[in-house]
Amino acid sequence: MVTTRRNFLTSLALAGAGFSTLSAKTVLADGKKSKKNLPSGKRNPVGVSTYSFWQFNGPRGDVPIEKCIDQAARMGFDGVEILLVQMTSEDNAYLQKLKRRAFHNGLDLMGFSTHQGFLSPDREYRDENIKKTIHQIELAYKLGIPTMRLNTGRWGTIKSFDLLMEKKGIEPRLEGYSDDDGFRWVIDSIEKCIPKAKECGVVLGLENHWGLGRTAEGVLRIVKEIDSPWLRVTADTGNFLEDQYTQFDQIAPYAVLVQAKTYFGGGKWYTLDIDYKKIAEILRKHNYRGYISLEFEGEESPEIAIPGSLELLRSCFSG
Repeated sequence: MVTTRRNFLTSLALAGAGFSTLSAKTVLADGKKSKKNLPSGKRNPVGVSTYSFWQFNGPRGDVPIEKCIDQAARMGFDGVEILLVQMTSEDNAYLQKLKRRAFHNGLDLMGFSTHQGFLSPDREYRDENIKKTIHQIELAYKLGIPTMRLNTGRWGTIKSFDLLMEKKGIEPRLEGYSDDDGFRWVIDSIEKCIPKAKECGVVLGLENHWGLGRTAEGVLRIVKEIDSPWLRVTADTGNFLEDQYTQFDQIAPYAVLVQAKTYFGGGKWYTLDIDYKKIAEILRKHNYRGYISLEFEGEESPEIAIPGSLELLRSCFSG
């Protein structure tokens, strides 16, 4: 009997359907026996901030972004978070060179860490920082980066950052003003940045980073009052110095990026004992599947500490 092409294809389709049905039944049967064998979902990709390689130690040109990208790829990271003040240019040619280099290395440019401040009674100062932040959003857009770190700024009553760290980030308010005044300035300023963020498709991530963002309560007051999908939270594991896990749990549902601090060799300003398995449990509870971005802030050599940090984070955020 001669098998026609149509009969042959039909027999293949039926065989394939039978195999698929059998396989599915087998998987379902196995799953009923042991649900623990089923995959738990996508793992969190792990990136690294260029800050980890530099830490403001010496001229930024000594640790160029290009070198950080190459090292991140060599060490096995999934992506890179760029620290804006570490960049040597803002020209478009430079930005596109960084984007191309990351792509050729198989890395995402997944975060943009910027500085600005809105915590001031000086309207002109706030307007300057609004303008600067809008410009930074445009830089993130040109780099193809989907989220940008945002700060509230500080009262500025403690000038030395080293002294501020000794005081655990707590500084007196400006005389004659209240926290409510400060929140009003910050909220009004960030609201003016939201249209540009929406236009460029860049989610702003307000970090728990001193000033009015020192506590989960402060961060969430701003995010909830503005109530925009273009303002979320950059959750830093090392910036809550009291009740760290409780506060982290409060901001985790709003996280668009998680910055993970490590302190191998002892911290530059302080050392926190962070239980990353516990952090991972909190994030899984809130269904966070985004990037974990390493911020190494210790005295050990980056060549040793950064790969060691990656191993630690991979073991805890393996999915």
